[in-house]
Formats: sequence, structure tokens, C-alpha cells
Amino acid sequence: ATGLMLAGFLVAHLSGNLLVFVGREAINAYAQGLRQFPIVLLAMRVGLIGAAVLHVLFSIKAILRSRAARPVPYATKDYIRASFASRAMVLTGFLTLFYALFHLAHFTWRLTNPEIAALGAFDAYQMLILAFSDPLTCVFYIVAMIVLGLHLAHGIQSLFQTLGASQPKFNPWVRRSGPIVGWLLVAGYVAIPVAVFAGALK
Repeated sequence: ATGLMLAGFLVAHLSGNLLVFVGREAINAYAQGLRQFPIVLLAMRVGLIGAAVLHVLFSIKAILRSRAARPVPYATKDYIRASFASRAMVLTGFLTLFYALFHLAHFTWRLTNPEIAALGAFDAYQMLILAFSDPLTCVFYIVAMIVLGLHLAHGIQSLFQTLGASQPKFNPWVRRSGPIVGWLLVAGYVAIPVAVFAGALK
């Protein structure tokens, strides 16, 4: 359920961010519109932070239960159905958590980039331009999105099983849904730094 909330946020967040391709006025109006309702924005942030914290805690609990169920590991492991994305869930999860904290420091708290911090009025469009004009920042965000895509590729399909919605006749579709939805989200997020760095957005 916490994963579903976080995935829903990623879809909503991307839909707002893609307004950058409409133009400066569109994305700035969207960003400013969110700030016109501070109580709602605060409730959304608290809910999102709560979901993220619970997601991490439940994940750790599941890992510990899994290890307790088999304290002696297998001598060798032969993976038949387990994908790389499913085996790397812990790693990609904690890397995504690190990225989320950096992203907040970068754009919300404006602690990592002096040019962004120096912006007087809130200008989401200019913040994106300043951030992704730097090649290292651009590469960092693209790599982070690929890691997120790996996490979503398995997380979305396993979500159906966790919620008890896994059925034999739907399972082939469910197995495809995770990678498709995950990588579509990645493509949308990656399009922004690539467009800025390539000069399509100025």
C-alpha cells in the first residue's frame, strides 16, 4: 500500500514536471498553484514522508523475516525466474532513498546549488535549466532514474501479489506491467534533463 502511494506520487509529480515542455509560464503556474494551498501541500508532504518511512520500515521487516526463516544460506543459488530487478530491490531501494534526499536538498531546500539558492522569486523553470545545464548533475539524475526504474520494474508487478490481486490468467500481463510502467516513468523523468542539456529547453 505504501509502494502504491509512492508510485502514485511519481505519476502525479511527473505530470506536473512535464509542463516544462509547454513553457516557463505553464510549469511556474503549476508550481505556484501548489503553494497557494499551504495546508493541503503540508498534508501531502506529511503523507508522502509517512508513506516513505513506512515503506522503508516494512521493507526492512520483510528482509529480517526472510533471513530468520532461513538463517543458513543456500550453498549455491540458481535463479530460474528471479530477475535482476527483483534481486536488487534492497540496493535500488536504498539508492532511491539517497536520491530522494538529494533531490529535496537540491530543489526544495536549495542547499546544493548556489545559483538556484540565489534565485529570488520561485521560478521552477529556471531552476530546472540551471540544474541540468551542469553535465554531472544531468548524469546523476539520469543514473538515479535508471535505478528507480529497476526498483519500479519489480515493485509494481509484486504490488499485485502483495495486495492479493495475483491471478493465473492475469499473471503474464502483471509481469509485463511492472517493467512497462516503470520504464515509461523513467523515460518521462529522463526527458527533462536530456532536453535541457541538449539545448531543447533554454
